[in-house]
Amino acid sequence: MGAEFIPISWGQLLIAVSLVSVSGALSLFYQLKLEKDLAIGVVRSFVQLLVMGYLLKIIFGLNNALLVLALYAFMTVFAVHIIHGRVKEKNVSYLMPTGLSMIVSYSLVTVVVTRFVIGAQPWWEPQYFIPIGGMIAGNSMNTLALSLERFFSELRNRRDEVEMMLCHGADSREATAEIFRNSLRAGMIPAINSLMGVGLVFLPGMMTGQILAGADPEEAVRYQIVVMFMLVASTALSSIIVLLLVRRRCFSAAMSLLVRKQG
Repeated sequence: MGAEFIPISWGQLLIAVSLVSVSGALSLFYQLKLEKDLAIGVVRSFVQLLVMGYLLKIIFGLNNALLVLALYAFMTVFAVHIIHGRVKEKNVSYLMPTGLSMIVSYSLVTVVVTRFVIGAQPWWEPQYFIPIGGMIAGNSMNTLALSLERFFSELRNRRDEVEMMLCHGADSREATAEIFRNSLRAGMIPAINSLMGVGLVFLPGMMTGQILAGADPEEAVRYQIVVMFMLVASTALSSIIVLLLVRRRCFSAAMSLLVRKQG
């Protein structure tokens, strides 16, 4: 039997906000110039989470499939926007491949988990579909950013090597095979490291949240196992789709490399 859930008041929430002042003080003392970013981050997280909380309360009450899928689509579009802001590449368009890879991988994994693993009825049940979809989007977003940044970076740094292979008759797939593997590996390593350390080094957010909410620890562990495995699957699937699509766009019809060295 789980312990009683302890609600957090607004006053207690302000105490938690004050914890961030430690980071701000360190930034000022060591002249890191991160105070502005910290302040913006605190305000944004506070407002965004509050808005999302009220929105979820409304959506849970209405229990409408179109509203659930609309919110899910908005989360995906915003994740694409964040990736586009983090990956610096101007000569190759990767926005559409990124969006497509996210829609395919996120939707597939989310539906499989909610419908067949958890057994939610209906499969779009907002209590399960939105949190699970959000976790997949958040984690896979970081993976895609890492994979794309690594891919473009290596293409710039090894441009002469790639062009030499092209001149000797290699196609785009053969000329970038090692770069492709390195980029895919870079995106998947964080998820694999999480598998190695979970339960020993750290207690993940979903499991901790359920325990704090009074759930049975054994049930919380089962849900967390599902979450860890679904994140590994979504990161691998989204990474390989986006890299396959983006690689084609890095070469012109005449097989010249479009990615240029910066500066």
